[in-house]
Amino acid sequence: MQDSQAYKDKKAFFEKIITLYGRNVLVEVLQDESIAIHKVHMADSNKEDGAIKTILSLAKKRNIEVFYHKKAALSRISKNAKQDQGVAIDIIAQSYKNAQEIFKLSTYKLIALDGIQNPQNLGMIIRSCAAGNIDGILLPKKSSAKISPLVMKASAGTLFKLPIYFCDSLEDVLVQLQDTTIYTLSSHAQKSIYTLKKEEKSIFVLGNESEGVSQKVQNLCNDAIAIKMNRGVESLNVAVTAALIAFMQ
Repeated sequence: MQDSQAYKDKKAFFEKIITLYGRNVLVEVLQDESIAIHKVHMADSNKEDGAIKTILSLAKKRNIEVFYHKKAALSRISKNAKQDQGVAIDIIAQSYKNAQEIFKLSTYKLIALDGIQNPQNLGMIIRSCAAGNIDGILLPKKSSAKISPLVMKASAGTLFKLPIYFCDSLEDVLVQLQDTTIYTLSSHAQKSIYTLKKEEKSIFVLGNESEGVSQKVQNLCNDAIAIKMNRGVESLNVAVTAALIAFMQ
């Protein structure tokens, strides 16, 4: 029984680990003492000057262990050999939570992302939601942009300010939320986002940049809402849509 609990605790810990890469990213993260860090990874071929020297100094100051690897091994950790610049960092993201945590909440207003693959869009969505009236983002691991330096840059320092609930499949989570009103955005909907009344539990699903919300996810939504357009404009960027929803009362 103790072994089983230890395994669950270990699994829960590593689920919160997000690995980022790039020298400027590591300097920025290490300088922000509000961000908990598990490990720093270095290619053993790095010359200890410039940004590398700064990274090592900051890691030492914060008493963070630095692990050295062959370049190929470092690339397997970063998962981006072309852009990791020989460094990676494991962040303990307390705001990165399993979607099962949603079931413990008594009230919430969430944005769910269905196939959002552009990292800049994801970062801007996170920023708008963190600034607005959103309690978290539901982000599936499959067919979605991963948390990366590009997402971090686009979020402009807000990446870890808002809960991000991860899941394997959006459908698997939505089908369980029987007591939640789930909305999809549709240009054909008669109901406007500005006519909605505040509810105890609501989720707004935003779809892929080119194809919109998948049919499987649409089938799980309770209602469709629209952002009325003028002058023949057909649609808005998904990040702009997220911002409008985030600042609804």
